[in-house]
Amino acid sequence: MTMLEADEAMTKAVEHAIHEFATVRTGKANPTLVENMDVHVMSYGSHMKLKQLAMITTPDARLIRIEPFDPSTLQDIDRAIRESRLGLNGSIEGKVIRLPIPSLSQERREQMVKMCKTLGEDARVRVRSARRDALEAIKKGEKDGSITEDDLHRMEKEIQTMTDKKIAEIDQHVVSKEKEILTV
Repeated sequence: MTMLEADEAMTKAVEHAIHEFATVRTGKANPTLVENMDVHVMSYGSHMKLKQLAMITTPDARLIRIEPFDPSTLQDIDRAIRESRLGLNGSIEGKVIRLPIPSLSQERREQMVKMCKTLGEDARVRVRSARRDALEAIKKGEKDGSITEDDLHRMEKEIQTMTDKKIAEIDQHVVSKEKEILTV
């Protein structure tokens, strides 16, 4: 694993965490909450992202409006929302699903914060795993004689700096999301 590959793996871990944070409810309607939800469409016989199946809008701060491009997918979308971990129940009105976002109780907010912290820790583990792989690769390179001992120490410091930077970035996102969840 080269330095570039390590950086790429760490960046992917951070991006994945950001994506996961976007799916956590905060009490405000936001299309990112549902747009990447997998929907099994019976008539198509395949899984698709909700944003590929419908237009998602937020007419106000407490409501998400989902209007499928193909009305035959309405029941599949409704089922996917009910089976998701969001804990939301939509109502079908004609060719549209209205998804009210209830305000979160303090207990539910605390659960969401815990979930965010868990997601953050998972991302940190991925970053540390990329660091471990990179360190093993450069130590192997030093044993093979392809890099010098000085290069080994320099690269170890660079990898550690890169790891610290990515973990700080994850921590910043966790704090930001926690603040967003706890804001009433």
